[in-house]
Amino acid sequence: MAGPIASLPGRFAVAAAAVAVRRQLVAEWRGTPLHRWTLVNPRPEGLGAAPRDLRPVDAENGARILAGAFVLAGATLTVGPRGDPWDRPSPDRAFAVALHRMGWLKDVAAAGPQGPTEALRLVLEWRRAFGRWNAFSWSPEVLERRVFNLACQVRSLCSRASEAETADVALDLARQARFLLQVSDGPARGSERAAAAAVAATALGGRAADQLLTAALEKLKRALPVTVAADGGHASRSPQAALELLFDLLTLDDALVQRGVAPPDEVMRAIDRLAGAVRFFTLADGRLAAFQGGEELQPAYVAAARARDEGEERTRPAARNGYHRLEARSLQIVADAAPPAEGPLSVSACAQPLAIEVLVGAKRLIVGGGWSPDAQGPQAMRLVDAASTVSVGDACCGEPLRGFPARVLGPRLTGAVEAVEARRHEAPGALWLELAHDGWAGRFGLRHERRLYIDVEADELRGEDRLIPAGGRVPGGRKFAPFMVRFHLHPQVHALIARDRKSVLLKPEGQEQGWWLRNDALEVALEPSVHYQDGQARRSQQIVLRGQARLEQGARIRWKLSAAESR
Repeated sequence: MAGPIASLPGRFAVAAAAVAVRRQLVAEWRGTPLHRWTLVNPRPEGLGAAPRDLRPVDAENGARILAGAFVLAGATLTVGPRGDPWDRPSPDRAFAVALHRMGWLKDVAAAGPQGPTEALRLVLEWRRAFGRWNAFSWSPEVLERRVFNLACQVRSLCSRASEAETADVALDLARQARFLLQVSDGPARGSERAAAAAVAATALGGRAADQLLTAALEKLKRALPVTVAADGGHASRSPQAALELLFDLLTLDDALVQRGVAPPDEVMRAIDRLAGAVRFFTLADGRLAAFQGGEELQPAYVAAARARDEGEERTRPAARNGYHRLEARSLQIVADAAPPAEGPLSVSACAQPLAIEVLVGAKRLIVGGGWSPDAQGPQAMRLVDAASTVSVGDACCGEPLRGFPARVLGPRLTGAVEAVEARRHEAPGALWLELAHDGWAGRFGLRHERRLYIDVEADELRGEDRLIPAGGRVPGGRKFAPFMVRFHLHPQVHALIARDRKSVLLKPEGQEQGWWLRNDALEVALEPSVHYQDGQARRSQQIVLRGQARLEQGARIRWKLSAAESR
């Protein structure tokens, strides 16, 4: 949304109303016989390649589903052996999304001799209940992943199917892939939708599959340069989004080879770039840096995407996609040094400028909230208070849309920081970053500057957070503003404030070595926090350093993280 309309009051409501009208017209078209005919014809002629999803199989999940219990998105639906999950209400919306995406298909198909038979039965039951379009089960957020998951399992399912059932399943896959290609919701997930449709086309046979593959690859070739930056970063700036797209493209690459089709240059270039980005974002514990709507994920999950990575560790750059890494012997720091994504790409972005994560001895110590679109967390987890950075008063540096605009346009960010300054310096035995943003200028007339200094020999991190006058008149005529420097701790970190009421002793679970966080704040407190891991909330703590900023002069808090002496 650019140009004069971007500054109009209520601009998002106007845009949402226009989109809602267009969607209503599209929905009416989708209900017509002519549209249904375009989805059905031409019909695929059997099956083609056998796409392989490289994501790990969850054998326990497959066994549970065979026993009649669906445990998805933190909720459980018990249907009994050979029960029907489609004829009863889901526990909540997140469960329903996961159920209809069918990410569990590979788990069931791999669950012993009866697995493929049960997976086929569940797919046929879904077809009977939801084979025709409806607003939920055929929505883009659900359909994209179902098309991919079904394509990767269709050959396994049809190994137990009759000829008529195979034809029905293949036709359903073609219909859904064609429908997916018709979705035009802008650049957000454009590459993911085209890749899923292309994978589905490789799994089918005949002229219909060839036509579908050509259309999908053309869309993918146009979308990838928008989605994947030259340094491999995803346009959403989510490390997890880069990993998931890499998984999909690796699957597509393999399936195209099976079909005897040369992968487009755009696909191979994106795979190479994404692999480099995932290598950069994989930290010492084998998990991803968790920023901008991306989770840290399990090490085995991340390793599965890197199994074919032939890149050299020594080639890892110091910065990618607006993130910087600093490392010493035991310390590993990642800093978010760029603005969040904008517009449609910001539906999962977080307004948390200059946030950091810190690992010590391959253990997470200082983290963010870990929110992701699939997490069961409130939108407030995308605000500045949920990250390890500075906040001023009760204000925020941007927030998600709410109400009608959010329901139509998605919960994209509004009012977020548009520019971040980052300067990196290196010297013998030292690394440091100088970061700054003006996100507090509009309300408080303050500019946040963060300095992160690594003493490699001493193996310690020194930080300084300064609020300085940004120039101009301070709104409201106020003279002071409270501010906080927050350090959210991983749930497996124990914290204790020392007797001086300034220093905090941190000890990661399973490590003998403790770490001191020393500072010169006016007040130091340990407060409750929450961290999302595998989409579920876990209780944790946060260290809050408090100060008062005189708006005409600014203020600063200095802090240092260093190893405690071993007993």
